[in-house]
Amino acid sequence: MIESSLDEEKALWKKGYKYIAGIDEVGRGSWAGPLVVGAVILPTNFIIPTGFADSKHVKPAKRREFAAYIYERIKTYSIAEVPVAIINKLGIGKATHIGFRKAIRLLSTKPDYLLIDAFYIRHVNRKNQKAIVHGDEKSASIAAASIIAKVYRDNLMKNLAKKYPLYLFAKHKGYGTTSHQNAIRKYGFSQVHRRSFNLSFLNHDNAV
Repeated sequence: MIESSLDEEKALWKKGYKYIAGIDEVGRGSWAGPLVVGAVILPTNFIIPTGFADSKHVKPAKRREFAAYIYERIKTYSIAEVPVAIINKLGIGKATHIGFRKAIRLLSTKPDYLLIDAFYIRHVNRKNQKAIVHGDEKSASIAAASIIAKVYRDNLMKNLAKKYPLYLFAKHKGYGTTSHQNAIRKYGFSQVHRRSFNLSFLNHDNAV
């Protein structure tokens, strides 16, 4: 497993940037539920715990442990939700950038530089951001944002599972597993499914 580092952050701190926000999204490929974006500003004395990495490479119990560790030590953070209605209306691409910008606005401390996984945020000055390929595996700030967003969204999907028990959201978190496909075939879409996605395996799209 690749562990995250503070190399990117340290280089920016040396250049005089004080508040560096790592930003990452969770749920982009999910078929149901909102997109969730996390933003985290780490302190310069942040100590990276052993095994700290992108949320996809960390088991659920460890993610929750890391999330608690992050909350105890960070300067500021934010979590932004983009509802299914926006995703269905605008598409997941535009919805993702809306979530990024919302997460930035929600930070109690205005960041002076942004580190993002994979791509630049639209309508934000490119001079003050850096898109890092596999950034969630390299930057501790981005990994931290990924972890808190993942833990938050997992809890959200568990709550949605209580409202829509037929779909087993607590198990697959809205992603396209075989059990999820079978549930959609049998029961159709729920109100929290992303109808804008081209789910070609379906023969119907009735709502529950």
